[in-house]
Amino acid sequence: MKRFKLIAAILVVTAVVSCKSKKDNNVPVIGFVDAFEDATIAQARTGFTDALEKNGFSDASGTVHIEYRNAQGDIPSLTQIVNYFATEQVDLYATCTTLATLTAVQKNKTIPIFAMVAPTPALMKVEQGGKAPANLFGAVEDMNYIDTSFSIIPKLIKPKGAKLVVGMIYNQSEPQSADAMERIKTLAASLNVRLVALPVNASADAQLVTQSLLNKNIDAFFANPDNTVFASFETIRKNCDQKNVPIFTSEAGLVQRGAVAAFGADIYQWGYQAGEQAAQYLKTKSTKGLKPEMVKVRKHAYNPVMAKKYNISIPANFEPVK
Repeated sequence: MKRFKLIAAILVVTAVVSCKSKKDNNVPVIGFVDAFEDATIAQARTGFTDALEKNGFSDASGTVHIEYRNAQGDIPSLTQIVNYFATEQVDLYATCTTLATLTAVQKNKTIPIFAMVAPTPALMKVEQGGKAPANLFGAVEDMNYIDTSFSIIPKLIKPKGAKLVVGMIYNQSEPQSADAMERIKTLAASLNVRLVALPVNASADAQLVTQSLLNKNIDAFFANPDNTVFASFETIRKNCDQKNVPIFTSEAGLVQRGAVAAFGADIYQWGYQAGEQAAQYLKTKSTKGLKPEMVKVRKHAYNPVMAKKYNISIPANFEPVK
């Protein structure tokens, strides 16, 4: 643990030195803050940088410098990264996932924040007087899409018993995850589905909790869109596959990793949308007309391999993942 903290500290110091050199050359500096390492979430960063490049801003051309730092799921490191970027007065923050955005909002009130893979300001509970923080922009999502995602399950799965049973795990320390669970519980009742939900506090506990859930004879698993599920998805999938339980989700990126089907935001396009806003700010040096926008690109996606494995007929409006 001490070694990890030392490495994190070295990375932050390196970021500070690099920021200073770039600022001295009058090149705009973006502090890109990722909360944790994840293959699906990484697509947002790619989309963000692609949008910048399309608008004339790239590291390669020397028109912008992006300082990327990943907290690896460590909250103290996340706070330290955000604080150092604020001290060095980066031109803007790019924040990926809820925890990174929340930390930036809490620690900085002036530098523009362009969020991605994060919920609305209301769901993050950062609104004041019904308004988002004045320096928060980017692309956000509400809970409405979860209804569509979860409602897919009873249309595609036949119950083993008299009633369809769907299991899920949720992180009770994440407000977004707990709120999603409560919403799904209400929705499940309206669909005549029995929901079995178990709390998990960290990705390290995911295997034990998932195994406990699978022992309750569930017909399907719903991968709730929270940091714990993203970080431990391969473990969840392995255990579900062993018990022949298909996974459904609201994140198209998780379909690429083994879920059967989803309706939700395209993670790459989510980052791209936030990047377009950031590019507009870099061009104009003004946030006029900018605000947190709802995600524009959502899609129905399915995994042909997993659909075949579970003998599930997928509707024609679903696109196969590549």
